[in-house]
Amino acid sequence: MADTDPLPRLWLRVRFDGADFIGPGKAELLERIAATGSIAAAARDMGMSYKRAWSITEALNAMFDQALVDTARGGRGKGGAVLSPRGMAVLAAYRAVEAAASAGAKDALVQLQSWRRPAKGD
Repeated sequence: MADTDPLPRLWLRVRFDGADFIGPGKAELLERIAATGSIAAAARDMGMSYKRAWSITEALNAMFDQALVDTARGGRGKGGAVLSPRGMAVLAAYRAVEAAASAGAKDALVQLQSWRRPAKGD
């Protein structure tokens, strides 16, 4: 194993009752909404349809006790979306769980990486 090989990364999905979950894609959508102020712009950044991004946003808003994304209707240049305080808290908690899981799994990830065959061409 070369010293420059990055460790494998965890892709963490937190599953609640039923089909409710938050994972890397939903967290990224929340981050991009926060960064762009727009569900449409966040969707474009992710290569996702606006309809899909809106559907995910509605699902996230319905999943928690308070809406994660607040939206303002309006046409071009008049609408927008922002993370609510609950949205910021949920995103921060999800990222904290990811960081804790990665830190806790570091030794096992190093071991798994050491057992991998070299990539073709190495």
